Amino acid sequence: MLSRTRRTSILALAVLAALGAIRPAAGQGIIIDRRPNMPLARTFEVREVAVDARVRDQVAEVRVSQTFHNPGSFPIDAEYLFPMPDEGAIQDFVLMVDGREQPGRLLPKDEARRIYEEIVRTKRDPALLEYMGRGAFRTSVFPIPGNSDRTVTLRYTQVLRRDKDVIEFAYPFGTQKFTAKPIRRLSLDVRIEGKDPIKSLYSPSHDATIRRDGDRRASISLVEHDVIPSRDFRLLYTLAEGSIGATLLSYRPSEGDDGYFLLLASPEVRRDDVKPRPKTVVCVLDRSGSMAGKKIEQARNALQFVLDNLRDDDLFNIIAYDDRVETFKPELQRLTKESHDDARRFVDNIRPGGSTDIDAALKSALDMLRDDSRPSYVLFLTDGLPTAGETRETAIADDGRKANKVRARVFAFGVGYDVNARLLDRLSGGSGGTSEYVKPDEDIEAHVSRFYAKLTSPVLTDIKVELARTDVNSTYPRDIPDLFEGGQLIWVGRYRQSGPTTVRLSGKVGDDRRSFDFSADLAPSGRGSNYEFVERLWAIRRVGFLIDQIDLHGQSRELVDELVRLSTRYGILTPYTSFLADENQNLNRPVQLSLQAGRELEQLQRAEGQVGVAQRAAKQSYMQADRLAESYAPAAAPVERFRSINGAQARGYAGRAGGGAGMMGGGMSGGYGAGARGAVPALAKDARGNDVAVGTVRHLGAKTFYRRANRWVDSTVTPDDEAKAVALVQFSDAYFRLARDQAADQNQYLTFDEPVTVKLAGKVYKIDPPK
Repeated sequence: MLSRTRRTSILALAVLAALGAIRPAAGQGIIIDRRPNMPLARTFEVREVAVDARVRDQVAEVRVSQTFHNPGSFPIDAEYLFPMPDEGAIQDFVLMVDGREQPGRLLPKDEARRIYEEIVRTKRDPALLEYMGRGAFRTSVFPIPGNSDRTVTLRYTQVLRRDKDVIEFAYPFGTQKFTAKPIRRLSLDVRIEGKDPIKSLYSPSHDATIRRDGDRRASISLVEHDVIPSRDFRLLYTLAEGSIGATLLSYRPSEGDDGYFLLLASPEVRRDDVKPRPKTVVCVLDRSGSMAGKKIEQARNALQFVLDNLRDDDLFNIIAYDDRVETFKPELQRLTKESHDDARRFVDNIRPGGSTDIDAALKSALDMLRDDSRPSYVLFLTDGLPTAGETRETAIADDGRKANKVRARVFAFGVGYDVNARLLDRLSGGSGGTSEYVKPDEDIEAHVSRFYAKLTSPVLTDIKVELARTDVNSTYPRDIPDLFEGGQLIWVGRYRQSGPTTVRLSGKVGDDRRSFDFSADLAPSGRGSNYEFVERLWAIRRVGFLIDQIDLHGQSRELVDELVRLSTRYGILTPYTSFLADENQNLNRPVQLSLQAGRELEQLQRAEGQVGVAQRAAKQSYMQADRLAESYAPAAAPVERFRSINGAQARGYAGRAGGGAGMMGGGMSGGYGAGARGAVPALAKDARGNDVAVGTVRHLGAKTFYRRANRWVDSTVTPDDEAKAVALVQFSDAYFRLARDQAADQNQYLTFDEPVTVKLAGKVYKIDPPK
């Protein structure tokens, strides 16, 4: 039972949170080595971090355990500094060191600022400046003996920030960059429950695992190994009654520019007594001779998974093809025990042999679909090129479009490198489906079963979205996918007019077409930046769309110019713009950059082989991006990385060792490059999944920086801007005055430990370390 004082405090905090007066808590502590002449970081290691949070009706109870290790032989005189948000946002703060409560004191903003500034001055390290403007909890000094560990545990209660129906839980992992080595294990577990139904759950920062337990409970987990986190964890969840919930997040960078929105839509969690909507599924399996061995076995297992996960009243059929097309039954079958068992026997008897008639197999599947009142899906799997029947790529795609009378979604799976990946993208993209590529060493069954598990129960199909009282443009995906039980729609775009709007989400529910209306606001410029990530996410998907258009329809100057402009502005490295990571590349020569990108884009003529498949897999990653940091982030290396010479991989790009790189933009600052710091090369993934070191591009907050001539330069700074830049010396009085006078969230751009040119509030500063 809460005390009356505690209940009153929490109620007051809830009111402040509802008014937007509370920022997310800085729930991460920092060890300060108080020995003279010791740097801020790299004198200790963070071995393990475990975060456990319980959220009940907007109040989070958080427990954090951090294990610090002193690798040296002499004791560290350690002080624990815990950056706080605005006063009053945290209650019941308890700090334990190896199980014993440690005395400490809550510092108000002004005193905390002096402490931060003192540490920055004495350590000659700007990293702590990003916390100026916050209070802090400060402990007394305690020792960490040589070659020993200390476990610091803290507990606190926090009222979470709420914006209408959106509640945010944030945990700033970024402060873990104050460590000499990567963290061995980092884990986060958040459990949410409340009296209102939970609809969407979305993390723009991390690929966390989300599980639902009814419509009022959810759990979110994240485990990473050997990392130095460079971005904070963010989780947004929405509360809404009804069968469908939709929320609009928006951000407008300036009055003269379009705004950017992200629509999240989710269905309610289905009750056990509610019958799922029936669907039609046709599985099409390539059984040509190249499928022999492990591939055909895995493919059969994948089909068995699909059969075992059909629902009552679903219709289905199976097609196996080589140069001949064989169907399980002449027409669609309703799922019964008998039809299920017969289908399993048919699958078990599929044997490889013959060539590949993709055209005939696809038309056979689509010709079976006659009922447009049911959602219909075609799962098309092949490991080869069309070698029988119609073999022309565009003719096969045209035949598929003509045969698809019911607007069935086609999902293509390309197995290995001997597929025409561009053809598969034509087949799936023209129907509102997607393509997925299975590498030779990957399991077909795992890919297909993981994908199909998301499609079991359609809730809303043939979806259309309208926003009242504004004009929208450049929305992605262009063909809005169906909404499934346990799934979520993520739709991004741009808008012209700010202000109140009504989101109308319409689609088919069973045989009926229904509409759902939701009130929302489209943000004007200058109204906070909590959702600024939406702009970069839109840019990533727009880049994917541009590459797709060039891939399927050929180059045009307009498409290439825009691809280069977006890639440069947002630091989105693609196989065709990776020259941006070249420290000697002049970014203020757009014509030359576009010509260079055009030459690299000629690689899209390679439709098959490892190069062809790698490029389409990378393109799909951009087109389907749903957060700023993806484990499957596409190519950061030049196209040369894809090429082979006598079967050997050609050289790839390896940038200067340094801070974070990111292909997908936003929070992805790369493996070991912590924010604007770090001496270990950031690791990214190219389209083959290889590690690529990139140290000349950094993402920090909403900005992208490029390293040029031993200086980090803000991507928004023009040559004219740079000519008028105000010169500042790091750690000077003028430097700290700037940090004190500007908005606290702008101070993250002062944390570079190398020369930097940055635009802040319309003014450009050229900041150099002291001589």
